[in-house]
Amino acid sequence: MDKKCIVIFLTDDIAQTYDGRPLMLQDALFCPVLNWCMRAWTEKGIGRFFVVCDPEYHEAVTACFPEEAAAAVGTLDTYQRDIEEYARGCWIEEIHEAMLPVGSMMLSFHTVPELARLQQAVKEDIAAYHQNTGVNILDPATTYIDPRVTIGAGTVVLPGTILRGSTVIGENCEIGPNAVVRDCLVGDGSVVNASQVYESRLGRDVHVGPYAHIRPGCGVGDGCKVGAFVEIKNAVFGPGAKLSHLTYVGDADVGGGVNFGCGTITSNYDGFKKHRTVIGENVFVGCNTNLVPPVTVGDGAYIAAGTTVTRDVEPDALAIGRTRQENKPGWAKKRREMHGKN
Repeated sequence: MDKKCIVIFLTDDIAQTYDGRPLMLQDALFCPVLNWCMRAWTEKGIGRFFVVCDPEYHEAVTACFPEEAAAAVGTLDTYQRDIEEYARGCWIEEIHEAMLPVGSMMLSFHTVPELARLQQAVKEDIAAYHQNTGVNILDPATTYIDPRVTIGAGTVVLPGTILRGSTVIGENCEIGPNAVVRDCLVGDGSVVNASQVYESRLGRDVHVGPYAHIRPGCGVGDGCKVGAFVEIKNAVFGPGAKLSHLTYVGDADVGGGVNFGCGTITSNYDGFKKHRTVIGENVFVGCNTNLVPPVTVGDGAYIAAGTTVTRDVEPDALAIGRTRQENKPGWAKKRREMHGKN
């Protein structure tokens, strides 16, 4: 372990920025520059840090500390009072300039445009790192990968992809084109095609998209399909569930093998509170179904197309709730004649 305590002075950062934050708290590839620096120093064996900044930035700074590091944040007065005891005999190195690790070097910068130029260099470094570990990035120029992201070997990353936060992608996946994945766990063999996925967990061999939106809090089981123009939110799906197109499922617990027909929604919000829908295993949900929670649909049930479900459905039952069709012979012809269109 390096016998060094690094002290970073954010109070010395007086460069003009767009949002008023210190340069070391600006983002480079979705990750604060300070986080980049902390990770680089930790990899070199340094484990003791002190950041001097205004109190309004204490929370943002604390979020950048590595879990394994001994780190503290305080004002200039706190630093001058406590640093000797905090450093515990380590050599104190003071950092008064904003800097970003590029390759094996720490390069300083003084403006946001300078940071943008450095970001391009680290963007290329990240792409090269993943390519060297068996990831196929087809076009690094149009791919943006957060330094916190982990990608398994054999995965293909297609153009226009943005991977953010603490995302972990398994092996032999296909991500993109034009996909956004943030703070997610994606299982082996899964596909995310032209879709956005946030703060959720996808199992193995899941197919998402195109044009799907997975909002936070979702758990999608192995072999599921979340298809075109489907939106899900705070919902859990068992293995093999399928939502092929034009469906919204929010605040729901869904069993394995469930099939959702086109145009199905859960009416989870009553204007005041959110309510949860529970669907058992191997349920068939017909097209244009409205599920109005709180409601439970038992295993093996069948919901006829066009039904609005407001009461619990027993296992293996048929639920049907729609008006009976009536045909009026000759009505269309008479209407055309009335308007002179015959």
